Amino acid sequence: MSTLMSKKPPTKPRAGKKKFGAGALDHIERVGNKLPEPFALFLYLFLAIGIISTVVSWFNVSTTLPGAETPTLVKGLFTGEGIVWLMTTAVQNFIGFPPLGVVVTLLLAVGVAERTGLLLVLVKSTLGRAPGWALPYVMALVALCAHIMSDASILVIPPIAAMVFRAAGRNPVAGLLGSYAIGLAAFSCTPFVTSTDALLAGISNAAAAPVADMVLPVTAVSNLLLNIVLAGVLTIAGGLVIDKVLEPRLNRAGVGVNSMVSEDANTEVTAAEKSALRWAGLALLAVVGLVLALSIPGGAPLRNEAGEFLPKSPLLSSVIFIVFCVLLAPSIVYGARLRLITNIQSVVEMMGQAVKDAVSFIIVAFILAQFLALFTWSGLASWVAFNGAQMLKDMNFTGYGAIIAFIVVVSILNLLISSGSSLWTLIAAVFIPMFALIGYEAGFIQAAFRVGDSATQVLTPLNPYLVVVLGFLRRYEPEAGIGSIIARLLPFTLVFWVLWVLVLTVFFLTGTGTGPGMDIMIG
Repeated sequence: MSTLMSKKPPTKPRAGKKKFGAGALDHIERVGNKLPEPFALFLYLFLAIGIISTVVSWFNVSTTLPGAETPTLVKGLFTGEGIVWLMTTAVQNFIGFPPLGVVVTLLLAVGVAERTGLLLVLVKSTLGRAPGWALPYVMALVALCAHIMSDASILVIPPIAAMVFRAAGRNPVAGLLGSYAIGLAAFSCTPFVTSTDALLAGISNAAAAPVADMVLPVTAVSNLLLNIVLAGVLTIAGGLVIDKVLEPRLNRAGVGVNSMVSEDANTEVTAAEKSALRWAGLALLAVVGLVLALSIPGGAPLRNEAGEFLPKSPLLSSVIFIVFCVLLAPSIVYGARLRLITNIQSVVEMMGQAVKDAVSFIIVAFILAQFLALFTWSGLASWVAFNGAQMLKDMNFTGYGAIIAFIVVVSILNLLISSGSSLWTLIAAVFIPMFALIGYEAGFIQAAFRVGDSATQVLTPLNPYLVVVLGFLRRYEPEAGIGSIIARLLPFTLVFWVLWVLVLTVFFLTGTGTGPGMDIMIG
């Protein structure tokens, strides 16, 4: 018989004196929850950007981006050109919105895994064996290591974490929000080389072209040593914030408490479930074996033209589909063994229920896609990013204070431009040559960028995955709003930002390179 870790009775809400900072977080939550529903919020933002872009365009404001031969004029939505743009691109803006495909594709597979019971039995038979006290730290490590799946980790891990916490008699909302926060505030901070590392390195090298003879080339492992150290530090910090800040606050408010499993809950894995799980494991091995067969041999189709995987290759471009297959194939086999799936229609119905659960995200994605497309098309995104960089340049910092100021600017810009690769593309061409001229390697500046790009990601309403997590949260707290998420995750941003800066500072002060072949200062 499989057993879960020893459980305590569900914690009841307790009245008492609030801890330091709790009042401020409560105030942030109340104010945040007064924001409109996500669709209305992005509609108002879309209209605001439309008005601002139109007014700014009257003054012929432009931005000359590094490497561009001509200036980029700010274009207005409420002009003839803007109206034509919206009418001819609205559908493509929506269909081409990257998170839309990622979310719907993965939810199809997650829906089958959840409805067949595969996720629950995995929780009971594997993660459920972790000691209760270690659970927040285990989930923090899992959330960090799952970054190898890129954006997929943000969608797959939180609902599983909620199940693990619930099965352990702990608050499921703490698992849900904690793993989500760590997945974003420490994004790509993993001891493994990921597609994000390769993507950022490619952007950095392109931006460093004007100073290529001065700086070392940036590779996918240029920040690996820093990431390994941070993975350990942030795993401990993330676990502590979940255990000492997030979960106690949720328990005091009574959020998720009624969903906690009691001591007499049935946690046994039946013989039939064990047999089905073994068959599901064989299906998983078959999928993994097929991927390896398509990747490992020389000249394999999932390698790039040079026979490699980095910086780009069909394998890295297939991550979402591979995760989809890794989830779906074992789920179908598991459900079939238990006769929960009897034909293809059973799978279709389970997928249909998953899509039904994602309807709110799909609706919001339409207006969010229009807002982000307008922000880019109008030229305001480039104008904001370039002038933010120029402001820092005008401060004429040359010491380490310039790095801190750069991180602050990135942290602020990250609230407006949620795509890390898009933001780095916009500002790397300014910052890498600028910092190279005062002696900093491009790879170190890329590492500093990642601090600001990740830490504040959980706070911006422009993060497209916020709507998905809000949907998960409303299963436990129907009245939850955007403010509920932001207030509860603010401690993660503050703690992670400070720790990340401290670790980066230690690397700087000791002269330790952030990865193989990458120094701090130009030698």
